Amino acid sequence: MAATLSSTAPVSSGQRADTVGHGRTILLGVGFCAALCVAGLFAPKWLTFLVTMAAANGLVSLGIVGLMRGGVVPFGQGMMLALGGYAAALSFNHLGITDVLLLTFGGGTVAALVAAPFAPLLSRYRGIFFAMLTLALSMVLYGLLMKLTILGGSDGFNVGRPTLLGQKLPDSHSGYIMFAVAVVLATVMALLARIYFDSTRGLVTLAVRENELRVEYLGGSVRQAMTINFILAAFCGGMGGALAVLALGHIEPNFSFWTTSGEFVFVAILAGWQSVAAVFVASTVLEVVRSFSSAYFPNTWQLVLGLFLLFVIRFLPGGIGSLWMKGQTK
Repeated sequence: MAATLSSTAPVSSGQRADTVGHGRTILLGVGFCAALCVAGLFAPKWLTFLVTMAAANGLVSLGIVGLMRGGVVPFGQGMMLALGGYAAALSFNHLGITDVLLLTFGGGTVAALVAAPFAPLLSRYRGIFFAMLTLALSMVLYGLLMKLTILGGSDGFNVGRPTLLGQKLPDSHSGYIMFAVAVVLATVMALLARIYFDSTRGLVTLAVRENELRVEYLGGSVRQAMTINFILAAFCGGMGGALAVLALGHIEPNFSFWTTSGEFVFVAILAGWQSVAAVFVASTVLEVVRSFSSAYFPNTWQLVLGLFLLFVIRFLPGGIGSLWMKGQTK
């Protein structure tokens, strides 16, 4: 009996520590979200729009970070962005669904459903093969969207202003409301991602990156873990695409182009895989650098971004998240 109690005690202590840690994380997340929403009331419109786009794009990059924890990097996350965006736009224009929450979760669901048949196949591959296959899927979708005139062709089409819980957004506060919705949804998804990453399946993903063979010997399923991660990444990407389209009011095939996917990989590398919060920090940094660089260096802003990434890789090889999670960088 004593031996049994001693063997189970560390597990119980670990579970209690995880619960306390998640409780603190949730409180910090909710507090930061509330503070950001209050600050948005006094921020200029250009800044709230910038943060809205950073939150939407951060959701897409959050899916990439989930896959990076398993040792793979997708170069086709723009496909998920486009799927969520087109699903939301078509639902708004043709199905009469105008609620921003329904459209956002609907975009995520459509992206996950489309990704589900490809997930078991992609879960077999690693390294450059996984990256190129995801890139190929994204470019196939881009080609289709460019040719389908029913979807607006290369010009895309516009989307009207959404509603929230059945209420129309007033002209004077529509930008702030979209900002608040994006911040709240990004916070909720970030907290859920943190809980998932710390769960048994999330830790199995880290083990897959380190030694797949050992995971299989211990009874885990590498393919199942990677399949689930790919579908979850698609859901996050679809949500981000829907939010971005509703904020912009326009959708076009470039959402699925390879350069768009490259920007999300840029954010994921900049953030690192350790911290969920770092993903949205990195996404905001990208939007700020891109906005100011394009304003003051219109022909060389990509060069500025590249130099900035090289600087981070040189001095912060673990990404921005390693600044406050140094104990988990290995």
